Amino acid sequence: MLTSYRRMFSAPGTVAFTVTGFMGRLPTSMYGVSVVVMVATLRDSYALAGAVSAAGFAAVAVLTPWIGRLADRHGQARVAVPTILISAFASTLMVLCVRCGAPDWTLFVTYMASSGVPSVGAMARARWAELYRNEPDLLHSANSFEQTLDELCYMLGPVLATLLCAMVMPEAGLTTATALLLAGTLLFAAQRRTEPAVHPVTAGTGSPLRVGGIKEIIATFLFTGVIFGSVEVVTVAYAESLGHASAAGVILGLLAAGSAIAGLAFGTLRARHTTSARFLACVTAMAVLMQPVLFAGDIWTLAVLLFVAGVATAPTMITSMTLVHELVPPARINEGITLTNTGMLIGISAGAAIGGWIVDVAGARTGYAAPAVASVLALLAALIGFGPAALGSRAGEHHREGSTRKVVTDGS
Repeated sequence: MLTSYRRMFSAPGTVAFTVTGFMGRLPTSMYGVSVVVMVATLRDSYALAGAVSAAGFAAVAVLTPWIGRLADRHGQARVAVPTILISAFASTLMVLCVRCGAPDWTLFVTYMASSGVPSVGAMARARWAELYRNEPDLLHSANSFEQTLDELCYMLGPVLATLLCAMVMPEAGLTTATALLLAGTLLFAAQRRTEPAVHPVTAGTGSPLRVGGIKEIIATFLFTGVIFGSVEVVTVAYAESLGHASAAGVILGLLAAGSAIAGLAFGTLRARHTTSARFLACVTAMAVLMQPVLFAGDIWTLAVLLFVAGVATAPTMITSMTLVHELVPPARINEGITLTNTGMLIGISAGAAIGGWIVDVAGARTGYAAPAVASVLALLAALIGFGPAALGSRAGEHHREGSTRKVVTDGS
């Protein structure tokens, strides 16, 4: 396992942008929890906290792909530095507004302004794609490692934010997240020798949404996000209903741990089939492994089933990213990766709302119908984009700056 990753980090500068990139992406998983706890505590309103959080997700959905497009057009550093400075300033204003009793509308304005942050994770993946575009095995390992870092952020970020808000002060989570995001992004942007070159935009390099298969990948990410968002809310409710409220964090950690372990192991495997075939296999496994969660009769059975279900999620997202790298022209790679991540964020937000609604209407255990159905919808989206009929109709498409290739290749 270590051999694959040792080779991956042999290129100069890769360790530096990976370390600074992790520092810049960890805070993004802290923001949601930090804002909800801060607003709910200081304004005594969970309704207001939820509304502000939802407004932030909406702003992310609009602003982040646009920032990714600017990074493709002007370079990562030239875009990341000014946008992160604006975001940090807006976050600081939000803390002051909450603390000083400013009108509620100021919280919406400042949080939405702070949501226009560069996606450091997408920029890091774009760097790996630039380095190993012609070495598919190393790019596969890089995508797997990046996904494992994402899982680690999902595990650590909310816990760190909650501890800071509870043990220091309600504003501590957002303040710390802002400081880490600012420092991490600026340090990441300073790693200029690994920054991808700006590729000229030609007539054949339009929006990634026009590339065959990209909309289906985004839909798959969206429904995968629904799985994560709904599982988080439903698991908290289910554990509480069984009298094990404190176990919810451990159980959700096992889901992320299963995904992280599988992601690291998946990165060491040599690709033997087309990327589309691996993608369909991974999404199918995710849909199959999510169904038994519906039948968990006790908290510990649930923990085991979620750990097993998590095994398929990282390989699914890793293979999805590999497809994005193959399909999207280099001149649009930051935007393409950011669009898929945005789909995930929207799905997480929607999944939390759907899961909470099912819990209120039908009970906590029934809430697991949300991730079970979402996993099937993710499979349907993948089949629409990459099933035999779809691939047959798209074979021979031109999608990379005038060169004729198959829509799906094995990277060789």
